[in-house]
Amino acid sequence: MAEDEYGTFVDWSQMGDLATSSGPTKLDCKELKEFKQMARQGYWAKNHKLRAQVYQQLIKTIPCRTVTPDAEVYRDIIGDAAAKKPSSHIPLPEFVDGNPVPRYCLKVEAVASAHRIINCVAGQFPDISHCPSLPALTALLLHFSKDEAQCFEHVSRILACNEPGKRLLDQTFLAYESSCMTFGDLANKYCTAAHKLIVATAQDVVEVYADWQRWVLGDLPFAHMVRVLDVYLVEGYKVLYRVAIALLKFYRKHKTGGQAGQNQQRLDSGKIRSDIQAFIKGIGSTVTPEKLLEKSFSIRLISRKEITLLQVTNEKSLQQKGITVKQKRRNVQLALDPDTFSSEIVSAKEMHDIWSWIPERFALCQPELLFTTSTHGCSLSRFYSHCEGHEPTLLLIRTTDGDVCGAFLSSDWEERKRGGNKLSYFGTGECFVFRLKPEMERYEWVVIRHPELASAIRPAGPDDPAADPSADQSLPQPDKPPGELSPFLATHHFNLNSKNTSMFMAGSFDSIIVGGGGDSNALFIDAELNHGHTGRCATFDNPPLCKESFQISLLEAWGFQDAMAH
Repeated sequence: MAEDEYGTFVDWSQMGDLATSSGPTKLDCKELKEFKQMARQGYWAKNHKLRAQVYQQLIKTIPCRTVTPDAEVYRDIIGDAAAKKPSSHIPLPEFVDGNPVPRYCLKVEAVASAHRIINCVAGQFPDISHCPSLPALTALLLHFSKDEAQCFEHVSRILACNEPGKRLLDQTFLAYESSCMTFGDLANKYCTAAHKLIVATAQDVVEVYADWQRWVLGDLPFAHMVRVLDVYLVEGYKVLYRVAIALLKFYRKHKTGGQAGQNQQRLDSGKIRSDIQAFIKGIGSTVTPEKLLEKSFSIRLISRKEITLLQVTNEKSLQQKGITVKQKRRNVQLALDPDTFSSEIVSAKEMHDIWSWIPERFALCQPELLFTTSTHGCSLSRFYSHCEGHEPTLLLIRTTDGDVCGAFLSSDWEERKRGGNKLSYFGTGECFVFRLKPEMERYEWVVIRHPELASAIRPAGPDDPAADPSADQSLPQPDKPPGELSPFLATHHFNLNSKNTSMFMAGSFDSIIVGGGGDSNALFIDAELNHGHTGRCATFDNPPLCKESFQISLLEAWGFQDAMAH
């Protein structure tokens, strides 16, 4: 029986109809086209052992890197861990982004096996930085593995796939984030009614679509998921998009009873996400696995070529804007020595709070005072001479009214010289502005909150005037004709100028500017470092950081000293 050979980790009492094997027991097929047809028809769907053998055959044919860890590598590293029964699970690596191992129809102790396998994968694939679907895929493959070592080998081969133009699992934040954008593009094009429903009801469409992979790999019931897995192992990643779009279509039908929604109420995105998740988890009561696949493959024209093109375009736009790593905060302990830390604007506690906002790679640096008006005087040229050569910098301002605000500036102020005498913008999407008093608030680059905007944005360059009153900034200026823009952009309620949303920092002999676009700047400071102005700008979508026209009482610029180098 299958239980003897491929059921080590399965709780058969949870398997329902799948616990009883029937149908064909052998498969004599070598042609991919034939496999594809059989997978969609469910040829091996009723025989657990045959399905396990087919999976093994399919995974063995995946073209992989020359050195791909196999079952022997796992046995060498772990030993006979399958015989051990750990009292608690080893924590999962950070790259799974907090996603647990779904239980599906596994025995309780099999979840610990999945944790062991994933941790071993983490050791063998150090280049994986973001792979939230790995726990679900590992749990699924455990149902059809003889032991942990075989499951490890199967997962490794899926991760090590090196066939040009083909990938099976996102392994970086860049790939994952661009896949969310691509799903938005596809949903709008092939699932218009459901997409309009989400746009009409959710406050943040991107936040809802960020769950698209989890709908398939995590939320779907086991009986539905294994049918998807049958086809996914033959046809690849595009199957996930097809199934997720079919789920969105079914969700829309569920919400509207097949009728177009009228006067939909806009809800918190978290509620919409929970509602979709609950619907998918309970989909078995209304939609069979066969009906789900039928709907998925009835969507015409979604080709691998189109998906690849969208994915590459979205990745490129994110890359140009510096969104390649998830800015996930840990509790960073900044070792400030109260005896040596000295700021006339912020306390040690307030500096701790600011440090919790900065990009991960600078979090362990020590703050180093580069410039202060109380010592170096109110001179912009002196500000530049003390700050040049330092990257990034932190600007702190206290106004004569006692308000405190500032900015984290990602690039060296020396870059301002590249624009010649023209005031031009530079910097990256890691810049942000903030206020500490009267209340504490940070305003990041608008594209971080709405990544779909990146599709229409080109980097600001020396030819982009920073403050040209004659420039018409009221109309979008896309790189390419409107018809070629991401369709997801067209339906979203944002309509921002492509330059306006990437104006980070600029400087000349008579002023410095942080944040541009729209009718104002987040911060404008004059040459005497005496007067300033603040208003809403398109780059950070911030309110005024203090009184709109203010006088500077004190200004400080801080650098980042590498604690490891000292």
